[in-house]
Amino acid sequence: MCRLIGCVVTLLGLALNVQAAEVSVAVASNFTAPMRKIAQAFEQETGHRAVLSSGSTGGFHVQIRNGAPFQVLVAADASTPLKIESEGLGVEGSRFTYAIGTLVLWSAQPGFVDGTGDVLRRGKFERIAIANPKLAPYGVAALETLSRLGVLQRVQPRLVRGENISQAYQFVATGNAELGLVALSQVVADGKMVRGSGWIIPADLHAPIRQDAILLSPGKDHPAAIALMGFLRGDKARSVIRSFGYDL
Repeated sequence: MCRLIGCVVTLLGLALNVQAAEVSVAVASNFTAPMRKIAQAFEQETGHRAVLSSGSTGGFHVQIRNGAPFQVLVAADASTPLKIESEGLGVEGSRFTYAIGTLVLWSAQPGFVDGTGDVLRRGKFERIAIANPKLAPYGVAALETLSRLGVLQRVQPRLVRGENISQAYQFVATGNAELGLVALSQVVADGKMVRGSGWIIPADLHAPIRQDAILLSPGKDHPAAIALMGFLRGDKARSVIRSFGYDL
């Protein structure tokens, strides 16, 4: 009897392994940390494994146009997934907003950034890092914010542009720039700032950073890709997304 039970358990395990699959996911840099947590929960619940590649949304768009075999795009904006859908590179109707991004003026130095962002007007810094606005939606939002605060011309010579929001964050984290306009998700965990000082940018200082996901054409009939799109809409994923400072 015990041998029979052992055989059944082994067969069930083999069946689960056969059904489990990998999904190739292009993830916007600002969403890398939460997506890692989501991927872990996804694998525990479904057995499928999400293989993540992190980078700029604009860069991923170019790669997808050139035939990169990603199956899901988790973007930092809404416009790129829309373009991908209109170009026939994504599954029509699969696009949805998974998060609303939040921008923060951040310094690795405690007490350097005040509660109103007045440090931008005082100008006592050499460099301020942003993501490249040609590639990254957070870079666009950063320029909008600086313009609406009336300080863009003053700080323009001090701007350091990272290829993506991760590189902009690294400039500040390593001290190569005293300040940066980065994603809140990069500097908080469980709702608390983990290092340095920051000012959360009021939402009315830039257009909403709507972040959309889309099922790409190579993932159209792929069970793991389809399952991941569903998982991103679920309560477990949404709880992780909130904990990193995003709105839903």
